[in-house]
Amino acid sequence: MAEFTMELNDEQKEVRDWLHGFAADVIRPAAAEWDEREETPWPVIQEAAKVGIYSLDFYAQQYFDPTGLGIPMAMEELFWGDAGIALSIVGTGLAAVGVLANGTEEQIGTWIPQMYGDANDVKVAAFCSSEPDAGSDVASMRTRAVYDEAKDEWVINGTKTWATNGGIANVHVVVAVVDPELGSKGHASFIIPPGTPGLSQGQKFKKHGIRASHTAEVVLENVRVPGSCLLGGKEKLDERLARARERARQGGERVKNAAMATFEASRPAVGAMAVGTARAAYEVALDYAKTREQFGRPIIDNQGVAFQLADMRTAVDAARLLVWRASWMAINGKPFTAAEGSMSKLFASETAKKVTAQAIQILGGNGYTREYPVERMHRDAAIYTIFEGTSEVQRLVIARTLSGMPIR
Repeated sequence: MAEFTMELNDEQKEVRDWLHGFAADVIRPAAAEWDEREETPWPVIQEAAKVGIYSLDFYAQQYFDPTGLGIPMAMEELFWGDAGIALSIVGTGLAAVGVLANGTEEQIGTWIPQMYGDANDVKVAAFCSSEPDAGSDVASMRTRAVYDEAKDEWVINGTKTWATNGGIANVHVVVAVVDPELGSKGHASFIIPPGTPGLSQGQKFKKHGIRASHTAEVVLENVRVPGSCLLGGKEKLDERLARARERARQGGERVKNAAMATFEASRPAVGAMAVGTARAAYEVALDYAKTREQFGRPIIDNQGVAFQLADMRTAVDAARLLVWRASWMAINGKPFTAAEGSMSKLFASETAKKVTAQAIQILGGNGYTREYPVERMHRDAAIYTIFEGTSEVQRLVIARTLSGMPIR
């Protein structure tokens, strides 16, 4: 087990600097254009693939970093560049994590490479969990998967929403209900291979922020997939459902479903994304405050501005500490006895919203225009308190964990 440390080793520093250079030289110059276009930045993704950032090997190296700091370090640097473009680059990772967390070795080896493609033909993947009537309330999910034993196929029907890369993905990972009586415990995840009949893109959303990232509905109409596309396999699913039914009869402990396992694994990473955006806004505000003069002196000479910057930097560093702690705990198998994963996402997300708002205030009228990036950063930051568990849900998870009570 790696000891927890705040000091990156030489290899990690080299990777961090490499990512920072890509974010500064490739992502940032393209950020405003793709935000305005509200389209997937395929050329930037391809550039990331060419240098090895958008690849299975890169994410595997970071994911299995024994310190746990590989992924949060990478997320912070890429999202420091721009949240919308960075999400287009890393969005496939959520589907990949879903397969890594729940799939067999064969499924991992078969499907994850197809999620990324290669530098000459880049692909993306989508993780589809939320529905029009089931966001935070996963127990209300309506998408159904029914097993056709004669053909060893699963038949899936339903509509997913808020899916990053939904409809344009080469591979979709879809969470569906297999046993409605078990509520959220009766869910399973399925791979939908490329070109599967019955899967189509529904509405593409025009969003407040992260506009370079494609977000859409995914419609599934009698989608048939082989039994081998059930993540983890049917034997494992049957065993899990049997345990859930027995515990339900006994009023026993809650069993985590596949979607929630994916979200738990990714929450510190989302926190790291928020840290990157917050840090970027803080740095813009700091530089501006040093050079912008009012009444014959730089505005940073005023306590009202200087104290805001002090608070902003303190919050960014505190958020990073929580993210790194949770990431280290996760890779080393330390249980989140105080919901440390949710803590990291909650605090970092709220920090991003607050710090980007403070940056606009420091820049004044300039901060409110698209001539400066903090306006875009503030719009982008709003998503962190919403996706992969709202701030309210994170507080609920933390409160339930601390109290042991079914707080509602």
